[in-house]
Amino acid sequence: MEWINQQRPLPETLMSRSVSDRSGVRLPDIDVPAQPLPEPRFLRSQLRLPECSELDVVRYFTRLSQANFSVDTNFYPLGSCTMKYNPKINDEIAAFPGFNALHPAQPDETVQGALKLMYLLQRDLCEITGMADCSLATLAGAHGELAGVLMVQAFHKMRGEPERKTILIPDSAHGTNPASASMAGFTVVKIPSTECGNMDLAALRQAANQQLAGLMITLPSTLGLFDPNIIEICETVHSAGGLVYGDGANLNALLGRVKFGDLGFDVVHLNLHKTCSTPHGGGGPGAGPVCVGPDLQPFLPSPIVGSTDGQYHLTRTDRSIGPMGSFHGNFGVLVRAYVYLRSLGAEGLRQVSGDAVVNANYIRVGLENHFQIAYNRPCLHEAVFSAKVQQRRAGIRAIDIAKRLIDYDIHPPTMYFPLIVEEALMIEPTETESKETLDAFIEIMKLIAEEINERPSLLKEAPHTTPVRRLNEAQAARNLDLRYH
Repeated sequence: MEWINQQRPLPETLMSRSVSDRSGVRLPDIDVPAQPLPEPRFLRSQLRLPECSELDVVRYFTRLSQANFSVDTNFYPLGSCTMKYNPKINDEIAAFPGFNALHPAQPDETVQGALKLMYLLQRDLCEITGMADCSLATLAGAHGELAGVLMVQAFHKMRGEPERKTILIPDSAHGTNPASASMAGFTVVKIPSTECGNMDLAALRQAANQQLAGLMITLPSTLGLFDPNIIEICETVHSAGGLVYGDGANLNALLGRVKFGDLGFDVVHLNLHKTCSTPHGGGGPGAGPVCVGPDLQPFLPSPIVGSTDGQYHLTRTDRSIGPMGSFHGNFGVLVRAYVYLRSLGAEGLRQVSGDAVVNANYIRVGLENHFQIAYNRPCLHEAVFSAKVQQRRAGIRAIDIAKRLIDYDIHPPTMYFPLIVEEALMIEPTETESKETLDAFIEIMKLIAEEINERPSLLKEAPHTTPVRRLNEAQAARNLDLRYH
């Protein structure tokens, strides 16, 4: 495979295609009474819009869309976000009029099918996690985190222990974990990792005092590792009077094999948009249901769906922390998740986790002689590499490798996360990629390793083939320019 310096230009703008009085649509005569215009100070004398045919508009936006990466067109090994292919049938069923044409304020008796779906999804998620009850009301992963720690807070207040203000969080956690704990008013104490990537048990025991409210832990961790001491970790927290919160964002690795409730967790949130089939990225959509054990069941966020004599209804628990947002969650995401779970069934879900783990370890072993592995042990759903050797030898950083992958039509993996791995590259192939795709990716990464040794400037100037070259990403994020000039 050889790199070809062929830059892909952006399509010319619609304004540059504009021709006076050209139109792609013919409007019917107005069939309602004309309304008075607003005050003149609110009106513009001219509105500069492109005048184009429908064909010009279709070609423009189609070409613009082809300048983007998507999981439907390219390998997208983005860890932490689990950008995997999602079966199209899930989108088709979510688009059924009986689902997408509902109004959230309709009376319960008119939406029995939708409520039954939510009720059954609650039951399914409890079965998958080994927990006692579930609320679907939270709208995203971090939203579920906040609900979880608010329930922990309510639990300690009910027991007359409001002085428990400390949340312990491993240094390998998702960045939203400490943010969620802080938003709920807790003091965050970081627990370090050992040299092999597990939680430092001695540090945990030392921090587990009378001020302990709970521990937030991601399992498997953002290092892609399963902590073999997890049962002892939960027992240590419980013996100090605290509760264990599980960040279930990496559930892809555990489906059908491990239940959080069996390990000793008290509450866990799930990212349905990552694990259970909703295309996401760029801000949404998401769903982060929270599943709880018996101690936290009274505090679940409202509403939850109950069933009485075969009728389904929205309800709330006795000591609910209340609603976390408008209505009852992102219903379209919940439909997709239910279809995903029912389509696969128990054996299919078990295969999902098995394939995800096999694929990640296949990449780990395939690249172990070319890039340093952050923690050289079998991983679960994702493999974390470090480019610190390349940085010290050739001045090549993780971002240079990521940008170079774009020239080979592969979306960059997650970079510089987890924070405890220097020059981190987090690669998650997911369960949906074929061996042929993984083999091609491994070969491209080997080629990039050769380029680092022989011609590092290729990486420092990458990407070469995109319409827009390397940006100042910090400035681009802080100073957005969203207007056409």
